[in-house]
Amino acid sequence: MADTCGQVLLGSGLTVLSHPLMYIKVLVQVGHEPLPPTLGRNLFGRQVYQLPGLFAYAKHIIKIDGKSGLFNGLAPRLCAGTIGTIVHSRVLQTSFVHTKAEEGSLQHVVNETTREMIARSCATIVTHPFHVITLRCMVQFIGREAKYSGVFDSVITVYREEGILGFFAGLIPRLLGDVLSLWICNMLAHLINTYAIDDSVSLHTSEIKNCSQAVTGFLASMLTYPFVLVSNLMAVNNCGLAGGLPPYAPIYPTWLDCWSHLSREGNMSRGNSLFFRKLPVGKTYAIDQKRFF
Repeated sequence: MADTCGQVLLGSGLTVLSHPLMYIKVLVQVGHEPLPPTLGRNLFGRQVYQLPGLFAYAKHIIKIDGKSGLFNGLAPRLCAGTIGTIVHSRVLQTSFVHTKAEEGSLQHVVNETTREMIARSCATIVTHPFHVITLRCMVQFIGREAKYSGVFDSVITVYREEGILGFFAGLIPRLLGDVLSLWICNMLAHLINTYAIDDSVSLHTSEIKNCSQAVTGFLASMLTYPFVLVSNLMAVNNCGLAGGLPPYAPIYPTWLDCWSHLSREGNMSRGNSLFFRKLPVGKTYAIDQKRFF
């Protein structure tokens, strides 16, 4: 119980610190670009037009809503984090795999990954309604709406307009992304630790293995990012907010239609990076009273 409380407190602190970053990322994912491109340099030193990055976007939000505006949607996100941590911990404690295996073996990795997958999936399903409300609280910035103003009022609004299914908009791609990311990360880390790291040679084997886990986790998150993007877009699509309606997005019947549309436009990585943001293909912006194509 003490460990769970510690995890909740730590997770809540990290959630508060990272919330402005997530807020801006969600607005970019939806396609909200209120600021014109600026002339900058890419990684190779070449002058190019780039969309404003994290700090310029944050200043824009502060100018409109003040510093507190960077924390829109924080309350439901904290609820999701707290409940998710508790559910994840409880499921891990109760779930077990009958097949025993030697620690470090492939079977052991499969067993532990399966347990983690079950725990994460349960936590995701239980907390997804709060995730949906969080995203909608954020996207309200685009149309200056006040439809989702609090956790309880938002729950009533979603249920009244969309029923139970409204709380689970975008759940399937989110679950698929989480599961794929977990398995890719753990399987790649196992392959690297087994075949690329020699325990008898290195004196820092444990540190190297931890590093490989972090690297494979980053790689897995990059590979599965399209699932995150599609899930977030479906959570706000056609919910009555400007950010979920044309021109920001068509009305998608299913998440597969959303995936197909983004793929055709070449926008599967939209919002993945908040730095060195290149101009999307086909978009037009005003730059110094001229049109830049």
